[in-house]
Amino acid sequence: MERPFDISAVRFNDAGLVPAIAQDARTSEVLMLAWMNREALEKTLSTGRAHYWSRSRKSLWLKGESSGNFQEVLSVKYDCDGDTLLVLVEPKGPACHTGERTCFYRSIAGAARVLPGGPAVLSELEKVLEERKNADPSKSYVASLYQKGTPRILEKIGEESGELIEAASVKENAEVLYEFCDLLFHSMVLLKHKGIRMIDVYDELGRRFGISGIAEKEARAKK
Repeated sequence: MERPFDISAVRFNDAGLVPAIAQDARTSEVLMLAWMNREALEKTLSTGRAHYWSRSRKSLWLKGESSGNFQEVLSVKYDCDGDTLLVLVEPKGPACHTGERTCFYRSIAGAARVLPGGPAVLSELEKVLEERKNADPSKSYVASLYQKGTPRILEKIGEESGELIEAASVKENAEVLYEFCDLLFHSMVLLKHKGIRMIDVYDELGRRFGISGIAEKEARAKK
């Protein structure tokens, strides 16, 4: 269980600042690194919106005040030494001033590409599925599904569902995992075709994990 936040445990540096890493609470994507002084941290905790300290302007700033790209704060944590903050946010737009979703959108030349893990894999896949909307259907399997429309996508989901059921009934777990990923992939194609975002999926799952969601599921089970 997460321990209550104790601002007195935060170790500000000699300049009265502490680094704050903003992370998307739903996708786990690291969005930006900024700085907070005590006032910025107190404002963040009291308002529920991320406030930072600008070292160049030497002033407090509310993220999104001019752009509208606010960061709604869901949780603030500090590390074992108390000298770094992790701010879990729900971003209302791009984090970077360039318009990119995250400030970390570039890689060092020659560095090995690290494949995303966890929910980030689904976010990357979602981007690829969006790009395939503009691809040539004769060269892209996903683009061909989009072109054929909902009936064909649903047909594929039906096929993959059957294969998953068969695998779970008579095959090894490796096959179950393989077929599950096939079903998940085609289900995501359907979501993208219908204009439903993975963020919407995360929100719905989050709602179901809440008390009201659990009560709703229990009520349905009794019917």
